[in-house]
Amino acid sequence: MCIRDSPDTMKKINYIPAIILFVALIDPTACLGQFYGNKKFNRDSLLRVMDSLNKLSVADHAQMTGQLGIHTVRPGRDPNSSDPDRQPNYDELKANPYCFYPDALTTFDGKKVKNAGMWRKTRRPELVKAFEEEIYGRIPDHVPAVHWKTVREEKTNLGGIPVVIRQLLGIVDNSDYPEIVVEIQAQIIWPENCLENMPVVLEFSWMMTDPRHPFGEGKPWQQLVVERGWAAAQIVPTSVQADGGYGLREGIIGLCNKGQYRKPCDWGSLRAWGWGASRMIDYLQADDRFDATKVAVEGVSRYGKAALVAMAFDERIAAGFICSSGKGGAAGWRRDCGESLGNLASDGEYHWMAGNFIKYGADPLNEDDLPVDQHELIALCAPRPCFISAGSFEADKWVDIAGMFIAASKASPVYELLGRKGLGTDILPVQGFGLLDGELAYRQHHGGHEAGPNWPYFLDFFSRYID
Repeated sequence: MCIRDSPDTMKKINYIPAIILFVALIDPTACLGQFYGNKKFNRDSLLRVMDSLNKLSVADHAQMTGQLGIHTVRPGRDPNSSDPDRQPNYDELKANPYCFYPDALTTFDGKKVKNAGMWRKTRRPELVKAFEEEIYGRIPDHVPAVHWKTVREEKTNLGGIPVVIRQLLGIVDNSDYPEIVVEIQAQIIWPENCLENMPVVLEFSWMMTDPRHPFGEGKPWQQLVVERGWAAAQIVPTSVQADGGYGLREGIIGLCNKGQYRKPCDWGSLRAWGWGASRMIDYLQADDRFDATKVAVEGVSRYGKAALVAMAFDERIAAGFICSSGKGGAAGWRRDCGESLGNLASDGEYHWMAGNFIKYGADPLNEDDLPVDQHELIALCAPRPCFISAGSFEADKWVDIAGMFIAASKASPVYELLGRKGLGTDILPVQGFGLLDGELAYRQHHGGHEAGPNWPYFLDFFSRYID
């Protein structure tokens, strides 16, 4: 268990976003050296820590496969592998283009869903149960309460707009198990002259950012949001649950399990991160400045997966901006393109999922044995507006751009059954042309593995439903 092995180091590492680790490899003194107040913290020290964390993840993964009676998990795709069978496929003709997808509007006992009532009362609940049991895991019945406190608040200026920046800490009640401390890091920015009922865009963030000092070119997304009179919020998922198997006996999952190993149906990090977003909505509901019925969630890559999972399970979320989410997000499992189910069942990524999910990466089971696929996760968002975003083919091919579009198109009949407009086509649009007229939208931008170029399009899309 991480904290017990090295209390001063491991507990801090659990909450360092993955991007910090990569930056630290380039400039460890400026990054982790400052973090620890130790300028002697160097590259070798970081690599030793990362190696220790990896060993803990491998051990936890082995413990779970032991529970499942699995001896070997099929390896995932690896673009750096010399084995041609491990190389990812990017050829659409070899991507299993005519694979069978479960019908989102047919129940598990073969009944056709004919109306909104049957979807609500029968089909949606059984899909939720299947995703919980086989893919993402169940949230425990009694998760400790969260008490939010303001850490810092300041009035400042963002792009010529007077704004308020409030930094928050969500302190999770650990009275039943004081050995584990969970404190959710969050931030919200809003125009100073807006006093009530503001819509909110909530981002799953790698780290807390200051929009007054943006990383890239152009306006930061927070400025685009506050220019519309809305609030821009961030939550750091790794403050809820570590992004690695090494941390599964810590964070909110470890706290609920009192430091013990997960069971196969227990929640993984994606559900835990979504749970954190839900607790942020609880906070917004208690403040009249914000309209908690008009909250959109956004995330990129693994956080795109988290945003989609959060929206699917928490119906209070009004809209989603799901960016480059790939397998485990908007891309279907049954396609062989880019990353694979084996990647997410491996000891590097399994922590995102329930333990039960791993069995589909081991013989005799495979992707085709899954009772559900990701178009049905998108369908769980219906009838709420959901914007599926992707980058350029070259930069974003790993996340299966076509697969995300196909899944969205196969979720469209559910939107239509509920009286909303889906994509309206099953033909992949050209890059730069968006399908934005319905509640279910798709656009592939010309940028890379990011949300940036699609932010203005999403904000226009969201505004149609809240203005």
